[in-house]
Amino acid sequence: MESFIGQGIALVTPFTKEREVDFPALKKLLDHTKDAEYWVVNGTTAESATLTKDEKKQVLEFVKQNNPTNKPIMFGNGSNNTAEVIQNFKEFDLTGVDAILSVCPYYVKPSQQGIIAHYTAIADASPLPVLLYNVPGRTGVNMNVDTIVELSKHKNIFGIKDASADLTQAMRVISATPDDFLFISGDDAMTVPIISIGGSGVITVLGNVVPQEFGSTVQQALNGNAKQATMQMSQLLDFTDALFEEGNPVGVKTGLEIAEICNKTVRLPLVEGSELLQSKMSVMYDQIKISSKKSMFVSNFDARQAI
Repeated sequence: MESFIGQGIALVTPFTKEREVDFPALKKLLDHTKDAEYWVVNGTTAESATLTKDEKKQVLEFVKQNNPTNKPIMFGNGSNNTAEVIQNFKEFDLTGVDAILSVCPYYVKPSQQGIIAHYTAIADASPLPVLLYNVPGRTGVNMNVDTIVELSKHKNIFGIKDASADLTQAMRVISATPDDFLFISGDDAMTVPIISIGGSGVITVLGNVVPQEFGSTVQQALNGNAKQATMQMSQLLDFTDALFEEGNPVGVKTGLEIAEICNKTVRLPLVEGSELLQSKMSVMYDQIKISSKKSMFVSNFDARQAI
């Protein structure tokens, strides 16, 4: 699955001030992130928890229809109800979708055997390759190394998005799984170290706002230019921290309002980013753009050419 190596954008779902899906703003976001390697639709950053099933279908269809270069698309289909995930394969038109991202069951805290059974049932039923998603900070349960290694043997599971921020676990998984099993960072700040130990890239929140600068950083890391990648990432770390200061996608939508892509409207129980956060992020955003103009970020095209 080489099409999922690099920077994948975990797309936000822009809303109008009336909290309806803002399709013109979504088109603007797609244009803004067009140089990323792939898009992820209906993930956590998309506020999937507060989207209706019809809205999810409409957003997916819109992204497919506004993809002139046939960029790979990954669709989020996860739940703490295994049967619901499997039923969604029948209810969603997955034509033009390349892979499924499925989060570890949340809230119910299944055992490791339960996690294996859950993902095995999903992978058996899925018409598309499945990417596991380990995010213990949100689900309340960590997929351990043995569980991931066991699931890596399934012919329809091609990798994992990991947001555990556990570099030791990452090393153990990467060393114990096949070379073609992708280990994708789910934590922007951990991307460079994850790639340095054999990771395949990132599914990013940050890339919604600064896709060129972060995309260049990812490519530098993939090229083996760890020092350059680290230097570039150092220019982005404060902004990355700010993105999550008031929660996700509150921060990234605040950043996108600063970048004039969409407004920062979210749906309850989330509330909009504070004026203090927006003021602070605005200064940081301007600093990133100044650094970019000073060529502190290698152009994404040049970075890719070096591969």
